[in-house]
Amino acid sequence: MKNLLPHTYLFTFFRTFAVGMILKRLSIINYKNIREAQLELSPKMNCFIGQNGAGKTNVLDAVYYLSFCRSSSNPIDSQVIRHDEPFCMIEGEYEDEGEERLTISVGMKRGVKKRFKRNKKEYKRLSEHIGLIPLVVVAPSDTLLIEGGSEERRRLMDIVIAQYDRPYMELLNGYNNALLQRNVLLKMEDSTPDPMLLDLWEERMAEAGEALYAKRTAFVNELIPVFQQYYERISGGQEKVGLEYVSHCQRGPLLDVIRRDRQKDLAVGYSLHGVHRDDLLFTIDGHAMKREGSQGQNKTYVASLKLAQFEFLKRTASQTTPLLLLDDIFDKLDARRVEQIVKLVSGDGFGQIFITDTNRDHLDQILRESALDYKIFHVDNGEINV
Repeated sequence: MKNLLPHTYLFTFFRTFAVGMILKRLSIINYKNIREAQLELSPKMNCFIGQNGAGKTNVLDAVYYLSFCRSSSNPIDSQVIRHDEPFCMIEGEYEDEGEERLTISVGMKRGVKKRFKRNKKEYKRLSEHIGLIPLVVVAPSDTLLIEGGSEERRRLMDIVIAQYDRPYMELLNGYNNALLQRNVLLKMEDSTPDPMLLDLWEERMAEAGEALYAKRTAFVNELIPVFQQYYERISGGQEKVGLEYVSHCQRGPLLDVIRRDRQKDLAVGYSLHGVHRDDLLFTIDGHAMKREGSQGQNKTYVASLKLAQFEFLKRTASQTTPLLLLDDIFDKLDARRVEQIVKLVSGDGFGQIFITDTNRDHLDQILRESALDYKIFHVDNGEINV
């Protein structure tokens, strides 16, 4: 793997100057509860203030959609269209440091495949777009990384790696297809599956799985020290946190691991071993984060993890500073940790930021702490006003 974050950056990243893609204008029609919005955005800080349910998060989700071709919270496209409306549209006008313009748009009609375009030219494959506009979002739902199942933590790795390593998604899709075909054979009730077919799909699983494991290992190894430094900065060194990648590939050649328990897999009807069972172990002071972490510690942990991903992408995703979306991050954090996050995101190491809160005091503090260019938007029942 190339372009990994060198260790020489680990103690300088807080003051690294940032350049990257800037979202200049955002147009939204019928997206979730937003009927229509035309927003002229700040190149640095964009603050959205409103009560819970007003639509602040939906604005950030529209920005997310333009980077990932999907909603961060709902994978079913028809459900992001405003109730009782036949279609929705999102369009973003971007500008890079060379002042070159880029327009990304998506249109969706109920019952019709969505159309995703770059400079008015429709993509043949949406995977071609992933990584063009790197983005990191810190949101309340991130606590699922700690409280939820291993699929949440695998998705975290997949989302980041896919933004700087284009072949990664092809490998992942190939692995998942082989896994699906093997599981179909394992579920056959009326006959014994063809051993040659099982061999074929197991070989494909193992080949793709070993490659995925190598990429995930390299990513996690580089991420850990950056993540720990962010946590120490935000927490004031009050706790020590850990992060460990666990995979069946660590037990030996993956093909051997898969075939070793083929009879068990036939008994249960699905594949018990493979990189689809990979996980990340989160610890605090040597104990499982899920059992020991307080609400504030959990939120500090996931925020530090996401900010480390931001730094990682800045060094890998075409050397482009990602957009940073901070959704209601101040809830459950004490004043000191809020202050440290404020100082971090106000520094030169960050590019364009989108931030939501119900309390204007937090945002006023950010603006007092820095000389950032900013805009404040008020959101009420899907209506957005400056």
